[in-house]
Amino acid sequence: MYIFSQVKAAEWALDNGVATVICNAREGSRALQALTGEQRAVIINKLADLLLTRQTDILKANQIDVDKAYTDGVDDVLISRLVLNEKKLKTLHTGLKQIAKTCDSIVGRVTRRTQVAEGLELCQVTAPIGVLMVIFESRPDALPQVAALAISSANGLLLKGGKEASNSNKLLHELVEEALEPFVPKETVALVSRKEDIEDLLQMTNYIDLVIPRGSSDMIAKIQAASKGIPVLGHSEGVCHVYIDKEANHDMALKIVRDSKCDYPSACNAVETVLINKHLLKSTFFETLLDMLKSEGVKIYAGPRMSSVLKFGPPPAVSLHKEYGGLELTMEIVENTTEAVNHINKYSSSHTDVIITDNEHYASEFLKGVDSACVFHNASTRFADGYRFGLGAEVGISTTRIHARGPVGVEGLLTSKWLLQGHGQAAADFADGQEQFIHKSLPLDYSDKVSESSDDDNSTEGQQ
Repeated sequence: MYIFSQVKAAEWALDNGVATVICNAREGSRALQALTGEQRAVIINKLADLLLTRQTDILKANQIDVDKAYTDGVDDVLISRLVLNEKKLKTLHTGLKQIAKTCDSIVGRVTRRTQVAEGLELCQVTAPIGVLMVIFESRPDALPQVAALAISSANGLLLKGGKEASNSNKLLHELVEEALEPFVPKETVALVSRKEDIEDLLQMTNYIDLVIPRGSSDMIAKIQAASKGIPVLGHSEGVCHVYIDKEANHDMALKIVRDSKCDYPSACNAVETVLINKHLLKSTFFETLLDMLKSEGVKIYAGPRMSSVLKFGPPPAVSLHKEYGGLELTMEIVENTTEAVNHINKYSSSHTDVIITDNEHYASEFLKGVDSACVFHNASTRFADGYRFGLGAEVGISTTRIHARGPVGVEGLLTSKWLLQGHGQAAADFADGQEQFIHKSLPLDYSDKVSESSDDDNSTEGQQ
């Protein structure tokens, strides 16, 4: 049945020209590999500059999308993600410039050298994954970020944005094409316009190498369920925690909780549950914390233990595994750091979790014990971000435990290949004892880099 459905999907794709789009992206990846890192940096720098020089056009297209979203009754959380402004474009520009600076050390970097035998040297080098498909909801700023990461890592790219951002995405994609065209085919980064195409594309295992969904937990779950053999890199939800220890600096705790919840409540790295050490419950700090959250418009729900202690406290939380995506959060009481760690490992989504404490022993226990992609001490959950990590941008946050975890930047879009250089050796020479294996690790010169166009697979065919 699965083989049949694959065949039907391939037939459909060929009939609708989608296979051509994917094949163009594959050829585009090879053309990008044939460029130098410096040339790929020129493409990304041009795209970064276009975000500012075409700012008026971008914001005009985005306003059309925002106005329609309000008319259509789109959820406020999605609209907040949809909106572009001068500040966001400036941040995008800065992030893309960061990515461009790293281009020369990405593809073809030697990560391991081994002398297999006399005159036989083996190198492991970084290489692009191939063709990526990134699916994102109403976040048009994701388009140039992801495009820049794909160009830097020499991957072909298919992009599917939410219909809410159709005008914004169309214009931003045109800017990507403009930046690409002097060096490689503009089809290297393609925009998939129809939602109906996605399910069939997810069955095309011979064409697409990695799917990265960005958006709501429901959307990501649907993509993961629909993918037929193509690896999916994503996260299920953003149920992030902040634990306030009994030895926390109170001013610091207030600042971190406010930032984690109120800076951007709809982000996946916003805090959804605040855990309070029981010793703080009767303190003036606890009252100050509640007052601060209420003054910020945050609605508080109580976990079971807090409900039992505070008879006239906040209304009970429906679930301890809740991603609100707005100005709401759950608050619960824990005995100590060990109980906080156990609670988080049970109820969090393994995204980002924080301890606030001045006690280094408690901090160490928390950092080692919490099984999440990002675990912080005395810092806001909002730092779980590719730009803030210095990655330039991210294709998304991964809570999977294979390949890449946490904010996924350029390094998460690379695989490796092995290059063996010899002088006519044959495996049979070692079997009969004529030659001996050495398997000696050789030192890495971190400037070592294999030319991206050094093998036959990296054809320049398709370059313009």
